[in-house]
Amino acid sequence: MSTTRRHFKKYDGGDPLAAPVDTREALDAIGEDVMAGYSPERAMREFLRRGGKDQAGLDDLARRVAERRRDLLQRHNLDGTMAEVKRLLDEAVLSERKQLARDAMMDDADRAFREMQLENLPTSPAAAVSELSSYDWQSAEARQAYEQIKDLLGRELLDQRFAGMKQALEGATDEDRQAINEMLDDLNGLLEKHQRGEDTQADFDDFMDQHGDFFPEQPENIDELLDAMAQRAAAAQRMLNSMSPEQRQELMELSAQAFGSPQLMESLSRLDANLQAARPGEDWGGSEQMGEGSEGLGLGDGTGVFQDLADLDQLADQLSQSYSGSRMDDVDLDKLAKQLGDEAAVDARTLAELEKALRNGGTLRRGSDGQLKLTPKAMRQLGKALLKDVAQRISGRQGQRDTRRAGAAGERSGATRAWEFGDTEPWDLPRTVLNGVTRRAGSPGDHRLIALDDVEVQETEDRTQAAVALLVDTSFSMAMDGRWVPMKRTALALHTLIQSRFRGDHLQLISFGRHAETMDIEQLTALDAMWDKGTNLHHGLLLANRFFRKHPHAQPVLLVVTDGEPTAHLEPDGEVWFSYPPHPLTVAYAVRELDNARRLGAQTTFFRLGEDPGLARFIEQMAQRVDGRMVSPELDDLGAAVVGSYLGDRDAGRPGGMTGESGMRGSYGGWFGSRGFWVGE
Repeated sequence: MSTTRRHFKKYDGGDPLAAPVDTREALDAIGEDVMAGYSPERAMREFLRRGGKDQAGLDDLARRVAERRRDLLQRHNLDGTMAEVKRLLDEAVLSERKQLARDAMMDDADRAFREMQLENLPTSPAAAVSELSSYDWQSAEARQAYEQIKDLLGRELLDQRFAGMKQALEGATDEDRQAINEMLDDLNGLLEKHQRGEDTQADFDDFMDQHGDFFPEQPENIDELLDAMAQRAAAAQRMLNSMSPEQRQELMELSAQAFGSPQLMESLSRLDANLQAARPGEDWGGSEQMGEGSEGLGLGDGTGVFQDLADLDQLADQLSQSYSGSRMDDVDLDKLAKQLGDEAAVDARTLAELEKALRNGGTLRRGSDGQLKLTPKAMRQLGKALLKDVAQRISGRQGQRDTRRAGAAGERSGATRAWEFGDTEPWDLPRTVLNGVTRRAGSPGDHRLIALDDVEVQETEDRTQAAVALLVDTSFSMAMDGRWVPMKRTALALHTLIQSRFRGDHLQLISFGRHAETMDIEQLTALDAMWDKGTNLHHGLLLANRFFRKHPHAQPVLLVVTDGEPTAHLEPDGEVWFSYPPHPLTVAYAVRELDNARRLGAQTTFFRLGEDPGLARFIEQMAQRVDGRMVSPELDDLGAAVVGSYLGDRDAGRPGGMTGESGMRGSYGGWFGSRGFWVGE
């Protein structure tokens, strides 16, 4: 009858009851880095490296790996086996001398000769052990101690190749040693047959059926066997390479005494040659500079330490994620748990799941150029978070109750949505009843006429349309003075507000540095810092006025975010003309287009960044010229100021709306409280 070997491994699928990973914190951090100029791929890598508020990152795991490696090197030395041999040798010699002194029946000449032999033993433990191989011990204790040396060497040499053999063979009998010799002969025969390409799976199964107890890893095929054995044999070789020439010489001489026969050493040498031929890619030539720690390493334990060092080096490389095509799935969780504990493996698994969620959950997508980009879904999520922060700043207090109106006027838009706690809009009865009928048809056991999930409410929106041109300064001073990210956050918050709650409005994003250009929100948020000198407000206003003319029935709203006076303009031939300090002609061109915006009915607000008094005077004069406003927000309040001004200008475009400076202040300070929009999840 044939038997089938079954092996059970530790479950490594993580906690099956754990909640799905939350990507919100990661998305916020990635969005911040993207707006600071990072690519989405790099931004994701940076978050995985740093970790989250309650989540260890790759840097922390890599630091712990480095500390573990340093501890192994500093805590141990390579003299463990030699120190144990010397202790047993001293014990044997001392017991023999005591026996010689007590034995009154011994011939004096024989006693003197034996004492002289013991007195003149070589200082080298290896040479002394070799010289005493033919000594006729008089003391039973001395003979036992000497035999322990040969037994220890055999167990240590086997433990180098087969983990745990040193302890398993303690007190081994001659039959046990014979079984080991047979296993080594069969193993070498199998490996040599494999090297010739003549082996089969049946050969491997027969070998494991006979000698499987020597292999607790329970490999399934010869390749798994070779991988496990070659890694440990290579670690043993690196340990030998790390010894001093004197230590290696001592060990080689002692090895001949293992089990009192050279057969073991010959079989192990043959095994090492077979393993090296089968796995030449292992690190057979490396070494480590071990410390002078207090814990001496035996050959088997030392090999285990060197294997641990190799595992730690591999983990350090995996955690660095610095190679092409790296993924968190590359991290060997079993090795990480072995070296740092189960908690570290859980942290790494969570990071891997987070990476998968970001890549596959609609947060990141690969563009036509092969680079990762934020998806529209991710942009909406990020915009909602920014808009919620803006709402809290405008409301003037944390935790203010959000309303669910889509627009300030409260007119029905014809659209419906699911009811949420706190909604005050009227129910859409046909949709609600239809949802109940559909639910009961799909669940015959459910007899409720109306369930909470059936309820839909009628959305409202503001019917007054606005054409909003947001001009953002992208000159080098914006990046140099830390205003780049707040500018992008402001644009994304305003874009999200208009797209989600004022869908009838039109928004044009215009960047102006040495020249101006229109951008969609994805372009703007991914825009790298611009280091060209020039603030071409004239070109930006040209594009804004063109946009206003395309929407003649909408209320024009002009919002300008800048930290400098205009220093560039477009010449009639389309070339950019730059001058610093600002040239009167450049200022005249900008003023002319600003006047054109006023004639188109644009309500204008300038947002001045920085504390330059000359800039403040210039922008204030520009604002007064067109009956506009100048706001000087702190960087953290820039988004709230721009959104608040937009909302105030929309009010100003309706009968009864607020106008002028007081209107701006009213909308900025209390609009959310009385006629707010919904910025919840």
